[in-house]
Amino acid sequence: MANQFRTVVVDDHPIFRQGLCQIISAEPLFQVVGEAGDGLAGYQAAVRTKPDLILLDINLPGLGGLEVAERLQKTVPTVKVVILTMHKEEDLFNLAMNYNVKGYVLKETAGTELVNCLRAVAAGEYFFTPSMSGCLLRRRHRTENLVSTQTGLGRLTAAEQRILKGIASNQTSKQIATELGVSYRTVEAHRANMCTKLEMRGAHSLLHFALQNQSALG
Repeated sequence: MANQFRTVVVDDHPIFRQGLCQIISAEPLFQVVGEAGDGLAGYQAAVRTKPDLILLDINLPGLGGLEVAERLQKTVPTVKVVILTMHKEEDLFNLAMNYNVKGYVLKETAGTELVNCLRAVAAGEYFFTPSMSGCLLRRRHRTENLVSTQTGLGRLTAAEQRILKGIASNQTSKQIATELGVSYRTVEAHRANMCTKLEMRGAHSLLHFALQNQSALG
């Protein structure tokens, strides 16, 4: 079928993973092009197949799911990441959001929500398990509060916002430049402009600000 969304499934429980693959393959919109039982194999499958979607558990042998998501941001930035996990902790949810995941589904509700999630993400939307809505609202409130207190954020260009998120993920200027397809000097120039707009002084002030406000930067 044309225009199928090519999907990689990564979960360390073979029977559960097989069930996921069957559910996804039963949907005409999706095609499973790879599967793996550990993080490194999942990452390698994504690099090899360059899928549209990757479904990741958080707890994986070797590389964890969020580590895989972080690496994919740099190497296969077009892949849309969906997290499928048993964890409800807000700190893990925020970490996942920092890696720009498009969907977050709890395993306990996967039977009724997974396909809807994948369809939404394939359509360019976000999908989060409703029981995590409180975490999402608190994250948005932090963002709104940060923007209201740090008015310079509203003056950042789209490129500067992307670079600030990269800094918040502890990426170097060289890594950000490679990911965005621009020169190192361009990234450094944007960093200098951001410091001016945010009224920051000191070599590491922008890094400290980005790390401290990571969960509020979106």
